[in-house]
Amino acid sequence: MSQVVDHLAELTGFRDRDVMDVTLVMALRDLLEPESVAIYRSVGEPGQERWLTRAHLRAGDAVASADPLWAKPEALPLVTEHPLRLEAMRSRSVTQVAQGGQWFYLFPIATDRDVVGVIEILSTRRLGASSQRMVSSVLRIYHNFQGLLDYSERDTLTGLLNRKTFDESFLKVLTEIPAKQPLPEHGAEDRRHEAAVPHYVLGVIDIDHFKSVNDRFGHLIGDEVLLLLSRLMRGSFRFHDLLYRFGGEEFVVLMRCDEDVHAGEAFERLRLNTERYVFPQVGRITVSIGFTEVRAGDAPAAAFERADKAVYHAKAHGRNQVHNYAALVASGVIQETAPLSDVELF
Repeated sequence: MSQVVDHLAELTGFRDRDVMDVTLVMALRDLLEPESVAIYRSVGEPGQERWLTRAHLRAGDAVASADPLWAKPEALPLVTEHPLRLEAMRSRSVTQVAQGGQWFYLFPIATDRDVVGVIEILSTRRLGASSQRMVSSVLRIYHNFQGLLDYSERDTLTGLLNRKTFDESFLKVLTEIPAKQPLPEHGAEDRRHEAAVPHYVLGVIDIDHFKSVNDRFGHLIGDEVLLLLSRLMRGSFRFHDLLYRFGGEEFVVLMRCDEDVHAGEAFERLRLNTERYVFPQVGRITVSIGFTEVRAGDAPAAAFERADKAVYHAKAHGRNQVHNYAALVASGVIQETAPLSDVELF
C-alpha cells in the first residue's frame, strides 16, 4: 500500500503533462511488473484520427519513449490500425484480450468532455480484479489532477490555453532552436541542414471591431463569438499547434512549420474560415492576423511585439488580412526596432 501512495505522491507532484504521463507509466510498471505499459492518445481531424504515443515503457527500459509533440500526422498510425484501443475508448470500459500467451489490457483515458486515449498494458500473466481496480483508481486520480491542470492552464470560456501558460511553452520552443551559426559555402548539403533546423512561428489574431459587437449585442453574444472563433481555430490548425486566448478578443498561436509560407497558409485558412462563417445574431466578422518567426534567443515579449506590429499594419490597411512581419520589414513597409524585454512589455 505504501508503494502505491508513494507513486501517487510522485504523480501529482508535477505540473508538466509530459512528465506526468511518463511518471504514470513508470508507476504502473513498478506496481504490476508487466512486459510494457504505454499511453496512446487519439489526435487529428475526425475521420483521420491517429495514435500519438505519449509514453511507452518496456520492462527493461530505463527511459520511456514517446512520439515528439510536433510529429507530422502522416507519420503516426491511423486509429483503425489498432481496433482494440478504439473498442476500449468507445465502450469506456476496460478491454482485455489474450493473445499468444500474453494478456492485453486497455483502460480508457477520459477528460470531463470525452475519452481521449488509452493505457495499454501487456503482461505475461493475467491481472486479477484487485490489480485492475488499482489501475482504475490510479487513473481516476490522474484524471482529476489533469482536470485541475486544465482549470489553471486553460481559458474558462474557450478552453484554449491561457496567457500564463504561454511563456513556459515559448521557452521550451527556444531550447529546440540552435543559435545561428555562419553557414559554410553554398551547396545542397548546407540547404538540407538548414531545412532540418526546427522552425517555429508565433501568430497574433485579433477580432476586427469586436467592441462594436459587445456594444450592439451585449457581452453574452460577444462571449459566444469568442467561443465560436476558438472552435474555428481548432479546425484551422493542426492538433499539435498551441492555441491561446490572451484576453479580450486577442488570440495567439505557437506552431512549428517548415517555412513561413506554410504558416501563412494556415493563418489564411483561419481568416477565410472566419470570414465565411455566419455567427448567430451577429452575422459576419473578420480577423486581422500577424505572425513572425521565433528567433534564437528570443524573449516571449519580443516575438509577440513583432507579430503584434504586423497585426496593427493589417488593421491600419483595411483589416481582414494576414501579414508576415519579416515580409513587411523586407519591403520597407515597417522598420525593424530593438526588441522589448519581458519587463518592458509586461
